[in-house]
Amino acid sequence: MFGVAISSITLRTIYALVTAFLIVIAVGPWVISRLKEKKIGQHVREEGVQAHLKKSGVPTMGGIMIIVAVLVSTVVWGKASWVLIYGLSTFLFMGLIGCADDFLKLKRGKSNGLSARQKLLAQFLWGIGSTAWLYSENLVASTLFVPGPGIQVELGAWWIVLASVAIVGYCNAVNLTDGLDGLAAGIMFIVIACMGLLAYLSGNSIYSKHLGIPHIQQAGELTVLCFATAGACLGFLWYNCRPASVFMGDTGSLALGGLLGAVGVMVKAEIFMLVVGGIFVLEALSVMLQVGSFKTTGKRIFRMAPIHHHFELMGWDEIKVVVRFWIVTLVLSLIGLSLLGLNGRIFIGT
Repeated sequence: MFGVAISSITLRTIYALVTAFLIVIAVGPWVISRLKEKKIGQHVREEGVQAHLKKSGVPTMGGIMIIVAVLVSTVVWGKASWVLIYGLSTFLFMGLIGCADDFLKLKRGKSNGLSARQKLLAQFLWGIGSTAWLYSENLVASTLFVPGPGIQVELGAWWIVLASVAIVGYCNAVNLTDGLDGLAAGIMFIVIACMGLLAYLSGNSIYSKHLGIPHIQQAGELTVLCFATAGACLGFLWYNCRPASVFMGDTGSLALGGLLGAVGVMVKAEIFMLVVGGIFVLEALSVMLQVGSFKTTGKRIFRMAPIHHHFELMGWDEIKVVVRFWIVTLVLSLIGLSLLGLNGRIFIGT
């Protein structure tokens, strides 16, 4: 790995972002043309937003570009460590599930591939198995860190359940968010960069002590992985902004969501992610609330779920929804980061 010759994490992080960005930019035209040749196009549900029907046939599975760029950039600029091995393994495994889902959709010529039960089963098997390994090897503390008060709650073996839910939850939340041109990629760019900053702080004993956050050995290397992902998302936006020339498909969205969850678990950011990744959480909650309400009362809470479609049906232009969701994510990220400066400085009670 060439990056090992450079000791500075800051430099390697910058180069990782730029490398991943350039890889996606370089291979984009070739990948898009190959996807078109193979007729690997998007299938749009007729009962969805009617304005989206024109997107039918646009190349999908473009997440392959993101996966390749992140993998190559991280291997080049990262130093071998358990955090990178676990992060990339989760990234690739969830991407494989997404790839299988996309392939079945194309084979059947419909918008449904793997069943929700099949995807959740595979995701939870990885989540429980991999986090149980982290727990048994004492690689990650079995605590829940609450930013703000700066307290840690010991969970014991129950941490495996929490960590698994976090990984699977974000895996599917990012997938649900990927419904508008540039929406998921743009939000992911902001959130994963924020997580990369937290990883850098967590991996530094001085900064972590000053901020009152858990110090995680080797977490600094996650900074390289996070910003490589940010660079890949930025490059993907070049082709995915409206009107999109390619979609990431489940191949990309499940991989990105799984990586986000894995990074959060490793740096004890399960609650922190609820803030900075608030839009992802909102998208997932809107679907759960919609389904729950319809099954119990026969009524819908939103005009359509996920919630970005609700705003479209309210009359918001697609670009307006995307940009406003980016803005909200940026604000939430700033709020989340501000909590780090409050650790130990918030007192509960009198």
